[in-house]
Amino acid sequence: MRATTRLRQLLRSPELVVAPGAYDAITARLIAQAGFSAVYMTGAGVSASLGYPDYGLVTMSEMVERAGVLARSVSVPVISDADTGYGNELNVTRTVREFEARGVAAIHIEDQVTPKRCGHLDDKELIGLGEYVSKIKAAVAARQDPDFVIIARSDARTVNGFDDAIARVNAALEAGADVAFFESPTTAEEVAAIPRLVKGDCLLNLAQGGRTPMLPFDQVREMGYRLAILPGALLVPAIAAAEAALSHILTTGTVATPAANLSIREVFRRVGADDWDAVRSKIASGAILEHRG
Repeated sequence: MRATTRLRQLLRSPELVVAPGAYDAITARLIAQAGFSAVYMTGAGVSASLGYPDYGLVTMSEMVERAGVLARSVSVPVISDADTGYGNELNVTRTVREFEARGVAAIHIEDQVTPKRCGHLDDKELIGLGEYVSKIKAAVAARQDPDFVIIARSDARTVNGFDDAIARVNAALEAGADVAFFESPTTAEEVAAIPRLVKGDCLLNLAQGGRTPMLPFDQVREMGYRLAILPGALLVPAIAAAEAALSHILTTGTVATPAANLSIREVFRRVGADDWDAVRSKIASGAILEHRG
């Protein structure tokens, strides 16, 4: 089954689809191995992995390349940040085609100007509603697979206010988007109101340290959301753990015992060593049989 079709099925199921954020192959594989049904490729995480803040400095080609790595590394659907679509309607058209060709199941496109900023930062600027709707229409028209999911994100809440953000995502849904992504609701009351006012499926971005309150998944599902993304789920603890490990080395002159006593072999197993060993064994067995024959 195609990843796009699988994601569509998940969105139709009664359970909330929870997609922790990945930014490279190992974080994607850890998410899938933990049992999550989808992986979210976080633009902020990819930016950080390339040494940049989430200021729109990473290009479409860089994001597509990384998304392709994630998609071929896991068997669950990958949902990717596609920022502003990287330009006008023509750029959006190419963006959709490139992500789709890499096996990505869904992307979200936002209504900020280029270069964009993280949705939980100040000083964001928006494009006009007409331009935003045109980008969404271009994205919908560009997909080859009808199951490829187009998610329309609006950052209007912290620029023009709550009502404008609702109007923008509703206009995007009317233009053909599959899911609405209202960025940065600031209270639990706002979070609860969004699915009641939006005329379609809704995504909630639970970003640690951001503007949106961290709510339990059961409550998010009961509010009516179909999808929750957790962009900092691994990035934030990875930074904290790395800083703690480096501090330990500097202050003690020794290397700390790995968490859970992970051996080198166990580290490699997380990225598919058993599968590659099986390939080698199969080839070796075949070679032996051929030699004997």
